[in-house]
Amino acid sequence: MTTPDTRRPRPASDILRTALRRNRGAMIWGTVLMGLYQAGETAFPIALGLIVEHTMRDRNLGSLGLSIAALAVIITTVSLSWRFGMRILQKANTTEAHRWRVKVAACGLQPVARDVDLKSGEILTIATEDADQTADIIEVVPLLISSLVAVVVAAVALGLADIRLGLLVIVGTAAIMSVLSVLSRRIGSSTQEQQARVARAGAKVADLITGLRPLHGFGGNHAAFRSYREVSTEAKHQAVTVAKVNGAYAGTALALNAVLAGAVTLTAGWLAFDGQINIGELVMAVGLAQFIMEPLRLFSEMPKYVMIARASAERMALVLTAPPVTTPGSEHPAAGGNLEIDCVRYGTLRDLKFTVAAGEFVAVAAYQPRAAADLAAVLAADVPPDAYEGAVRVGGRELGELSVESVRAHLLVNPYDGEIFAGTLRTNIDPSGTSRTVPEAVEASMLTDVVALHRDGLDYGVRDRGANLSGGQRQRLSLARALAADSEVLVLHDPTTAVDAVTEQLIARNVAKLRRGRTTVVITSSPALLDVADRVLVLDEGVVTAEDTHRNLLAGDAGYCLAVAR
Repeated sequence: MTTPDTRRPRPASDILRTALRRNRGAMIWGTVLMGLYQAGETAFPIALGLIVEHTMRDRNLGSLGLSIAALAVIITTVSLSWRFGMRILQKANTTEAHRWRVKVAACGLQPVARDVDLKSGEILTIATEDADQTADIIEVVPLLISSLVAVVVAAVALGLADIRLGLLVIVGTAAIMSVLSVLSRRIGSSTQEQQARVARAGAKVADLITGLRPLHGFGGNHAAFRSYREVSTEAKHQAVTVAKVNGAYAGTALALNAVLAGAVTLTAGWLAFDGQINIGELVMAVGLAQFIMEPLRLFSEMPKYVMIARASAERMALVLTAPPVTTPGSEHPAAGGNLEIDCVRYGTLRDLKFTVAAGEFVAVAAYQPRAAADLAAVLAADVPPDAYEGAVRVGGRELGELSVESVRAHLLVNPYDGEIFAGTLRTNIDPSGTSRTVPEAVEASMLTDVVALHRDGLDYGVRDRGANLSGGQRQRLSLARALAADSEVLVLHDPTTAVDAVTEQLIARNVAKLRRGRTTVVITSSPALLDVADRVLVLDEGVVTAEDTHRNLLAGDAGYCLAVAR
């Protein structure tokens, strides 16, 4: 069994070095094959020059046939080396991009483990576009080296014909790279700013999609859209700036390469006219002046891609090197499934204290929605333990002492706005494919009518965010996922707000039956769920003000009756 790589790279340069080190083998083979490709491309005009020279001098059919065979070998080498070289490099590029996407996503999925001032939409952009652009360094370096090989071969071949032609190529290439290196730095800084603005726009639209329904509810959608339009316009303007810089870079590179090729051609023509080189060498020089344009173009564009890769690596470093908000423990909760809230002060919670015994079904009726959200956030470990006073204990251990994995395995908090993913009903209910209680979870959440409605049943396709499901169907699907996990401790936050009263009554009974013997906490104001609970805790102004069964509270507490009666 392999040990996972837990080391995290520090600066952007370390990220790039790590990518290069992990792909040494692929890069070596890719460089060799791409070097053969460029050498073959450069050898083609050299071979043509030799054919012309020998044909005119010897007029020998054997020499001509041998030269044509040599051309065939060169063409075959060029074709095969390009095909297999790019296949190796692109496979390594794709694999490396995948590694960084997984690493960035792993940081994003541990909300209390990393202190980074980035929203989920920005992290998504970093995990996709920036990861891809960083991995491009795997292709950039071999292409840079192979282009250099072509330039060197051309310079040597021209130098053998006349030293001035070889020096012209070397000096011209050095001058071109000096000019373009200045522009490439501008591209790197502009690209980094563009990526940041695009990420901010992505985060804004992600927030808008999530909150679109409540925004429509209180008429705030127009103001929200104006806010998005502003950040989107900023991203557009920066993209235009980057496009202009890229255009200037490409135009300058093309112009300088054309000037160098023209200078080589004119110089060779002058030398041939003066009798200092023969006709075959002139043909070779003119051919090389044309063929050298492509490796020169690649060679001159490589610094730009290096700067883009570095800018993307710096963006990834924001996530990967963010300081920990808290250091998770390494302990595991004891078996049993008891839950204890001990004098917790956080947000609207004020010295909140209660205990849920193992196997008990407890409902929490929170009079203030904010208090319910704060309690759910603390229990879900979305808030680091040192950000609140008091303690939360699961299985006799404080949350701060437990590893993130053990908390997730032992304690599941299902939010009221649980995400629905693109896939099928089955993959949303059982993402890992290991649950043995999917049928029971489907029945308990009253999702059976959705399954029966479609011919594919549980394999019915679900769009991203459940776009092809109603609000009630999405909520029941999220509840089915929580029940199918069959965790020791399950916390449900308003699991039935989008379903009708009859369905809510059936769900309440089914959940109580399915979770019998397992610790369950439901934060709700639903009379149906409150009624099936073993006891109800009344949460008012951040503290528990009453505790009894639902029916006893209805009979003896007028405030409770007013808050939960429908």
